[in-house]
Amino acid sequence: MQRLDMKQLLSQKLSPQQIQFIKLLQIPTAELETRIKEELEVNPALEEGDENSDDELEDQERDDDSDSDDDDFDDPDSEFDSDDNTLDEDFDEGADEQPEVELPAKDEPAETTKDNEDLDLGDYLNDDEIAGYKMQGDGPGEPDDDREMPLADTSGSLIDALMDQLGFADLDEQQEAIGRQLIGSIDNDGYIRRDLSAIANDLAFSQNIEASEADIEAVLHVIQSFDPAGIAARDLQECLMLQLERRPQDEVTEHAERILHETFDEFTKKHYQRIQQKLDLEDDELKEAIALILKLNPKPGGTGPVGMGKVQYIIPDFILTSDNGQFNLTLNSRNAPDLRVAPAYTEMFQAYDKAAKKDKKMKEAVTFVKQKLDSARWFIDAIKQRQQTLLRTMDSIVRYQREFFLEGDEGKLRPMILKDIATEIGMDISTVSRVANSKSVQTEFGIYPLKYFFSEGIATDSGEDASSREVKHILKEIIEGESKGRPLSDDKLEKMLNARGYNIARRTVAKYREQLNIPVARLRKEL
Repeated sequence: MQRLDMKQLLSQKLSPQQIQFIKLLQIPTAELETRIKEELEVNPALEEGDENSDDELEDQERDDDSDSDDDDFDDPDSEFDSDDNTLDEDFDEGADEQPEVELPAKDEPAETTKDNEDLDLGDYLNDDEIAGYKMQGDGPGEPDDDREMPLADTSGSLIDALMDQLGFADLDEQQEAIGRQLIGSIDNDGYIRRDLSAIANDLAFSQNIEASEADIEAVLHVIQSFDPAGIAARDLQECLMLQLERRPQDEVTEHAERILHETFDEFTKKHYQRIQQKLDLEDDELKEAIALILKLNPKPGGTGPVGMGKVQYIIPDFILTSDNGQFNLTLNSRNAPDLRVAPAYTEMFQAYDKAAKKDKKMKEAVTFVKQKLDSARWFIDAIKQRQQTLLRTMDSIVRYQREFFLEGDEGKLRPMILKDIATEIGMDISTVSRVANSKSVQTEFGIYPLKYFFSEGIATDSGEDASSREVKHILKEIIEGESKGRPLSDDKLEKMLNARGYNIARRTVAKYREQLNIPVARLRKEL
């Protein structure tokens, strides 16, 4: 039995321009340059250009207008905006033009009427509206040659350095193949965590080399003699032992080797009294041996010029300066070149206006040009809107945390959540979250991620809420001032914070301590 139903649905969809704005909003300044380069490659109607080049272009156009006859070339804006010179007749038959789509800032739906299919060429010829996206809040422009951020000198990777040393080792052809397989199995921190039996299987299946575990271990010992010390170890204990073997074999080194070999479990748990009793060491001997072990490198793969990765530089998205209590907030536009619509594409419209109106190829060319011009304008407007949103959000954060930005004291931070900023600037919480994510600000006291300024509130005896950042700061100070021989437990830390007026539970103390990367009391114990 057939039946007709009528349903009323309310749905919300994002336009392609809004999606583009959201994606641009959440990327930091370091990635913005790459995104702009990608857009410049795919859209020929978008190009880099500063305001000076635009002014020269406008001056040239004015000179051409004054030198030419009125019959040959009239003003482009008046010509294309006139009622007698529209392009409706060119697209009446078989034109598959897409309707005009509103910019992301507008909430009106796209029109699908025939009037919206018209090409308003004056919009694309008005260079004043789309000359660039540089806003008033931008920082000073940087020369093109100075846009590259310096990177650390990483002349070679760890694998390359080990391969070079392997070439100087006295090994036969099969041992060299085993050595290359072992070096390729080294993790970023310098350890080999694969079983030797698995490496033997890899050699058999991939290189048709039959090697026993004893053969592989013999080559492994050769690689463990390479630099850096401790490389190719299979666990932490072996890594530390390899480093001690290269040190002068004095009494302190001997005690350190005994600690690692005979009481490694007690050492990892800092049960120093058990170590002292088991090895019959004096207090001074134990202290010197432990101090020597603590100087060793637990991750040899990340040291020296042969480290696995490059140094990552933080590029701040905002620059905040203070002049006698007056803040000056600017956007870091170092990686954002000036953009404009390519003048050559506006000239294509001029050529079309003078050409035959019914030419099909010309109509297809103008359709392509219009799509590229739309895309260029939308991208420039999205960049503008991104900068406005970033400035509004950061300006609100500065006003909210004014005391901190004046003094740089972590105790001056106020409790602040995303909803507080979203309410003040009249935006959605998700928008503020995208701005705060992976963004940073350069202040007179250092570079801080925006997430640093958002914190929960902790109730106090005075009735006011204190920032969790403030509580963490005080907790860190208490732990730093504790006796290293008898560190404070979480229960004692809770009581001390409660005595200072912070109503906080023990589990919250443990959570904040873990967030500060501070171990439990037992592991903080020192001799």
